Amino acid sequence: MAGEVQLTVQTNKDTFPATGGQQLTYVLIEAMPTGVVANVQMPLNFSLVLDHSGSMSGAKLDNLKEAAKLAVDQMGPQDWISIVIFDDKVKVVVPGQPVSDVQGLKSQIDGIRAGGGTAISRGMKEGLEELRKGLGPDRVSRMLLLTDGETFGDEDVCRRLAADAGGEGIPIVALGLGEEWNEQLLDDIADAAGGISDFIPDGQPDVILTTFERQVRAAQATVVQNANLVLRLVGGMMPRAVWRVTPMIAKLGHRALSDRDIQVTLGDMERDQGQSVLVEMLVPPRQPGSYRIAQAEVGYDVPAAGLTGEKVKTDVLLSFTNDPAAAAQENPYVMNIIEKVTAHKLQTRALDEAAVGNIVGATQKLRAAATRLLELGEDDLAQTALDEAERLEQGEGLSAGGTKKLRYETRKLTQKLD
Repeated sequence: MAGEVQLTVQTNKDTFPATGGQQLTYVLIEAMPTGVVANVQMPLNFSLVLDHSGSMSGAKLDNLKEAAKLAVDQMGPQDWISIVIFDDKVKVVVPGQPVSDVQGLKSQIDGIRAGGGTAISRGMKEGLEELRKGLGPDRVSRMLLLTDGETFGDEDVCRRLAADAGGEGIPIVALGLGEEWNEQLLDDIADAAGGISDFIPDGQPDVILTTFERQVRAAQATVVQNANLVLRLVGGMMPRAVWRVTPMIAKLGHRALSDRDIQVTLGDMERDQGQSVLVEMLVPPRQPGSYRIAQAEVGYDVPAAGLTGEKVKTDVLLSFTNDPAAAAQENPYVMNIIEKVTAHKLQTRALDEAAVGNIVGATQKLRAAATRLLELGEDDLAQTALDEAERLEQGEGLSAGGTKKLRYETRKLTQKLD
């Protein structure tokens, strides 16, 4: 079979100026599953690893249990589920099993009570053990990890377990509830496992429900797995950075396969929502004309169709001109993405500056991010950036809520592409 994934390439300009020096070019590469795999659906191997420490008591735990029951309702007997709860100890509430006795599963969820401290690694370890029981190429495996507090002394264990999960093809969705959790740790867990991290604000119970529902549906919509992008560059091309832009903005590490080839891990793709990356590249001088500067190749598997190691390729072409008017024309779609990536980049750098005590640099970048966000119509996020800048100027330090909002909400800007 062929044609399961389609590759398209766009650049920030249709035509670039033929200058005497290097110029920065943005190349947007979009990989999208096609209608060939539209009806593919693999059963799930899903583990809920949930914090039930004392801080989760009351409405938090009630909403969490409702969200877990909603997740169960979305699955069928072909799916496999396990539920693990942790405080400073761990308990397997539901060992890995088919989702056949829905009411029985819900009763087990209803029996969860709050109490104790927080030891994330214990929950992750048991969740991973349960997932291994249902692991196989014919299933989509996921761990959904949720906590509302910080774990102490076992952070490196969490990172090692996440790396193990990633090596076994088990992405982790790491969710922080409220404000009192370690965002760097959850980001590290998600990155190591090839998953995502996100936050759920306190006092918004509907967000817990919609987040769990969305993550189950995302797993069910997975049609392509183990996708990797290889970018083969012609001589003189210098890639500066690679950003994932959909489904969320994230700076991607890339591995040099040679002095001209780089590889980027893409992971899974959902039907109707592929993966897009933005490559920042320095291009050497060119005379007027059209040039092939790279070839993009995506390798992937479609386990439900018995396909492994499939490949799709496309050339990356740039045109150069001496016509200033033609060279001034920009691609509005790509420029919109660049603006959103830039806003995310600015707030990330601002938070980094604040962390090392550079208050002036942090406030400047927060205000610059606010300007970008206002231009994008993100008034609420812009105001958050301005509020955090003002806090820094007054010597108060960044707020936990504002920091998390900026960190995670700017990642989602490309979910609203113009």
